[in-house]
Amino acid sequence: MKKLPFLFALMVLACTSVFAQITKDQTVAEWTRAKAYTKAYLDAMPADGYSFKATPEVRTFAGQMLHLADANYFFIATATGKTPPIAKDVSVEKTVAQNKEATTKAVLESYDYAIASIQSMTDAQFKEEVAMGKMKSTRGLLLAKAFEHQTHHRGQTTLYLRLKGATPPNEMLF
Repeated sequence: MKKLPFLFALMVLACTSVFAQITKDQTVAEWTRAKAYTKAYLDAMPADGYSFKATPEVRTFAGQMLHLADANYFFIATATGKTPPIAKDVSVEKTVAQNKEATTKAVLESYDYAIASIQSMTDAQFKEEVAMGKMKSTRGLLLAKAFEHQTHHRGQTTLYLRLKGATPPNEMLF
Protein backbone atom coordinates (compact mmCIF):
# COMPACT_ATOMS: atom_id res chain seq x y z
CA MET A 1 0.00 0.00 0.00
CA LYS A 2 2.97 2.35 0.36
CA LYS A 3 3.24 2.46 -3.42
CA LEU A 4 -0.19 4.09 -3.76
CA PRO A 5 0.78 7.54 -2.37
CA PHE A 6 3.92 7.46 -4.50
CA LEU A 7 1.93 6.59 -7.65
CA PHE A 8 -0.60 9.30 -6.86
CA ALA A 9 2.22 11.83 -6.45
CA LEU A 10 3.64 10.77 -9.82
CA MET A 11 0.22 11.20 -11.45
CA VAL A 12 -0.16 14.70 -9.99
CA LEU A 13 3.34 15.60 -11.16
CA ALA A 14 2.60 14.29 -14.66
CA CYS A 15 -0.67 16.20 -14.89
CA THR A 16 0.94 19.34 -13.56
CA SER A 17 3.69 19.12 -16.15
CA VAL A 18 1.12 18.62 -18.93
CA PHE A 19 -0.82 21.69 -17.80
CA ALA A 20 2.43 23.63 -17.51
CA GLN A 21 2.95 23.12 -21.26
CA ILE A 22 -0.34 24.78 -22.25
CA THR A 23 0.18 28.32 -23.50
CA LYS A 24 -1.88 31.42 -22.98
CA ASP A 25 -2.96 31.44 -26.63
CA GLN A 26 -4.12 27.81 -26.43
CA THR A 27 -6.04 28.55 -23.24
CA VAL A 28 -7.72 31.61 -24.77
CA ALA A 29 -8.68 29.54 -27.82
CA GLU A 30 -10.21 26.84 -25.59
CA TRP A 31 -12.22 29.35 -23.55
CA THR A 32 -13.41 31.02 -26.78
CA ARG A 33 -14.55 27.63 -28.06
CA ALA A 34 -16.22 26.87 -24.72
CA LYS A 35 -18.12 30.17 -24.89
CA ALA A 36 -19.47 29.32 -28.35
CA TYR A 37 -20.39 25.81 -27.21
CA THR A 38 -22.17 27.10 -24.11
CA LYS A 39 -24.02 29.69 -26.22
CA ALA A 40 -25.23 26.86 -28.46
CA TYR A 41 -26.65 25.15 -25.36
CA LEU A 42 -28.29 28.38 -24.19
CA ASP A 43 -29.77 28.89 -27.67
CA ALA A 44 -31.00 25.28 -27.89
CA MET A 45 -33.14 25.49 -24.74
CA PRO A 46 -36.60 26.93 -25.43
CA ALA A 47 -37.43 30.00 -23.32
CA ASP A 48 -39.93 28.01 -21.23
CA GLY A 49 -37.18 25.52 -20.35
CA TYR A 50 -35.03 27.93 -18.38
CA SER A 51 -37.09 27.32 -15.23
CA PHE A 52 -37.14 23.54 -15.81
CA LYS A 53 -35.71 21.16 -13.20
CA ALA A 54 -34.96 17.55 -14.12
CA THR A 55 -35.82 16.54 -10.53
CA PRO A 56 -36.99 18.63 -7.56
CA GLU A 57 -33.60 18.55 -5.81
CA VAL A 58 -31.49 19.95 -8.67
CA ARG A 59 -30.99 23.43 -10.08
CA THR A 60 -33.09 24.74 -12.92
CA PHE A 61 -31.50 24.89 -16.37
CA ALA A 62 -30.92 28.62 -15.80
CA GLY A 63 -29.57 27.87 -12.32
CA GLN A 64 -27.01 25.42 -13.75
CA MET A 65 -25.85 27.96 -16.31
CA LEU A 66 -25.72 30.82 -13.79
CA HIS A 67 -23.81 28.61 -11.35
CA LEU A 68 -21.34 28.01 -14.18
CA ALA A 69 -21.01 31.80 -14.56
CA ASP A 70 -20.46 32.31 -10.82
CA ALA A 71 -17.70 29.71 -10.86
CA ASN A 72 -16.12 31.29 -13.95
CA TYR A 73 -15.84 34.56 -12.02
CA PHE A 74 -14.49 32.89 -8.88
CA PHE A 75 -11.91 30.60 -10.51
CA ILE A 76 -10.70 33.14 -13.07
CA ALA A 77 -10.36 35.90 -10.46
CA THR A 78 -8.35 33.54 -8.26
CA ALA A 79 -6.18 32.29 -11.12
CA THR A 80 -5.51 35.62 -12.80
CA GLY A 81 -5.82 38.16 -10.00
CA LYS A 82 -8.16 40.22 -12.20
CA THR A 83 -11.14 41.76 -10.40
CA PRO A 84 -14.43 40.50 -11.85
CA PRO A 85 -17.12 42.97 -12.93
CA ILE A 86 -19.42 41.73 -10.17
CA ALA A 87 -18.99 42.38 -6.46
CA LYS A 88 -17.15 39.70 -4.50
CA ASP A 89 -20.19 38.52 -2.55
CA VAL A 90 -22.67 38.76 -5.44
CA SER A 91 -23.97 35.55 -7.00
CA VAL A 92 -25.37 35.80 -10.50
CA GLU A 93 -27.29 32.61 -9.79
CA LYS A 94 -29.10 34.39 -6.97
CA THR A 95 -29.48 37.84 -8.55
CA VAL A 96 -30.03 37.37 -12.30
CA ALA A 97 -33.53 36.67 -13.58
CA GLN A 98 -33.68 33.02 -14.57
CA ASN A 99 -35.06 33.61 -18.05
CA LYS A 100 -33.46 33.03 -21.44
CA GLU A 101 -32.40 36.62 -22.16
CA ALA A 102 -30.95 37.50 -18.76
CA THR A 103 -29.28 34.11 -18.24
CA THR A 104 -27.69 34.12 -21.69
CA LYS A 105 -26.35 37.64 -21.18
CA ALA A 106 -24.93 36.86 -17.72
CA VAL A 107 -23.30 33.60 -18.77
CA LEU A 108 -21.69 35.02 -21.90
CA GLU A 109 -20.39 38.00 -19.89
CA SER A 110 -18.65 35.56 -17.55
CA TYR A 111 -16.87 34.01 -20.54
CA ASP A 112 -15.91 37.47 -21.85
CA TYR A 113 -14.36 38.22 -18.44
CA ALA A 114 -12.54 34.87 -18.44
CA ILE A 115 -11.17 35.33 -21.95
CA ALA A 116 -10.06 38.93 -21.37
CA SER A 117 -8.45 38.05 -18.03
CA ILE A 118 -6.52 35.12 -19.51
CA GLN A 119 -5.43 37.27 -22.47
CA SER A 120 -3.91 39.75 -20.01
CA MET A 121 -1.61 37.05 -18.56
CA THR A 122 1.83 36.03 -19.74
CA ASP A 123 2.83 32.42 -20.35
CA ALA A 124 5.22 32.74 -17.40
CA GLN A 125 2.32 33.61 -15.08
CA PHE A 126 0.75 30.22 -15.82
CA LYS A 127 3.55 28.64 -13.76
CA GLU A 128 3.19 30.96 -10.76
CA GLU A 129 1.72 29.54 -7.58
CA VAL A 130 -1.49 30.94 -6.09
CA ALA A 131 -3.63 29.97 -3.13
CA MET A 132 -7.28 29.09 -3.25
CA GLY A 133 -8.21 28.78 0.39
CA LYS A 134 -5.83 26.21 1.86
CA MET A 135 -5.06 24.71 -1.55
CA LYS A 136 -2.05 25.90 -3.53
CA SER A 137 -1.83 25.51 -7.27
CA THR A 138 -0.25 27.04 -10.31
CA ARG A 139 -2.33 29.62 -12.13
CA GLY A 140 -2.39 27.35 -15.19
CA LEU A 141 -3.69 24.35 -13.25
CA LEU A 142 -6.36 26.50 -11.63
CA LEU A 143 -7.43 27.69 -15.10
CA ALA A 144 -7.68 24.03 -16.13
CA LYS A 145 -9.87 23.32 -13.09
CA ALA A 146 -12.08 26.28 -14.03
CA PHE A 147 -12.40 24.88 -17.53
CA GLU A 148 -13.28 21.45 -16.17
CA HIS A 149 -15.96 22.97 -13.94
CA GLN A 150 -17.73 24.84 -16.74
CA THR A 151 -17.55 21.75 -18.95
CA HIS A 152 -19.11 19.64 -16.18
CA HIS A 153 -22.08 21.94 -15.65
CA ARG A 154 -22.68 22.54 -19.35
CA GLY A 155 -22.66 18.76 -19.79
CA GLN A 156 -25.23 18.34 -17.04
CA THR A 157 -27.66 20.48 -19.02
CA THR A 158 -27.70 17.97 -21.89
CA LEU A 159 -30.28 15.98 -19.96
CA TYR A 160 -32.37 19.12 -19.38
CA LEU A 161 -32.46 19.77 -23.12
CA ARG A 162 -33.43 16.17 -23.91
CA LEU A 163 -36.18 16.16 -21.29
CA LYS A 164 -37.62 19.36 -22.81
CA GLY A 165 -37.59 17.77 -26.28
CA ALA A 166 -34.69 19.92 -27.52
CA THR A 167 -31.67 18.56 -29.34
CA PRO A 168 -28.34 19.30 -27.66
CA PRO A 169 -25.70 20.90 -29.88
CA ASN A 170 -23.21 18.66 -31.61
CA GLU A 171 -19.93 18.36 -29.79
CA MET A 172 -17.53 21.21 -30.51
CA LEU A 173 -14.32 19.52 -29.49
CA PHE A 174 -12.21 21.44 -32.01
